[in-house]
Amino acid sequence: MPETRQPPPRWPAKPRGGGWIPHGYHLTPHSHAQGQLVYAAAGALATTTERGTWVAPFNRVTWTPPGFVHSHRMYGRTDARLIAVPADRCGELVARPSVFAVSPLLREVLLALTDRDEARPGAHDRLLAVVIDELAESPEQSLHLPEPRDDRLRAVTDLLHADPGRAATLVELGRIAGASERTLSRLFHTELGMSFHRWRTTLRIHHALVHLTNGWSVTGTAVECGWSNPSSFIDAFTEVVGQTPGRYQANLRGGTQ
Repeated sequence: MPETRQPPPRWPAKPRGGGWIPHGYHLTPHSHAQGQLVYAAAGALATTTERGTWVAPFNRVTWTPPGFVHSHRMYGRTDARLIAVPADRCGELVARPSVFAVSPLLREVLLALTDRDEARPGAHDRLLAVVIDELAESPEQSLHLPEPRDDRLRAVTDLLHADPGRAATLVELGRIAGASERTLSRLFHTELGMSFHRWRTTLRIHHALVHLTNGWSVTGTAVECGWSNPSSFIDAFTEVVGQTPGRYQANLRGGTQ
């Protein structure tokens, strides 16, 4: 996919703001002294740290605490909104990178914070307090794909990253990686905190979000990402994302929740 290494003219240059970012834009690894919320009001973004990758479509917001080295990649033309959280307020949120659901109220406050100049002294601080309150109450809905350290497990995940639709079993992948099914299954649970099936499903959902954002059909996305039929894809997507693929695309077009 096309990639832009230098910030485009409208990349938000201030701690709080928004801008339209082209598809494929990659912001290289960096860190902040403050916490950072990034919200894709349209499009989708991926945030990567040493702990893995989080994908956030328009109904999610990413949270990166101070000091975590991270990078961003945009999928589709993305309306990116950035909000810095002062270090002395970060203790009110979780101490690890996360993704949270965006309620209708939270969406409107995020847009207000990044669209408007401050009309009255303290207005932005009051809006930020609402954001923090909403996030403190919101369950994590983390489209998180952890990455392994073990070389054998990394060999398997690299194969799946290269071809998410690959239908190979863990036994077949283990033959290539030089590890038994039992060993790999144990490593998925101990290193990544999830089963092989769950990890691969999450990887496929990541790619499905990108394809749907780019206008692919539900059926075409299902086939490309490895589901045998659209119904099983719709079920998996709905479980992870919280809405059907069709509703997700309709909301993309309408710019609503």
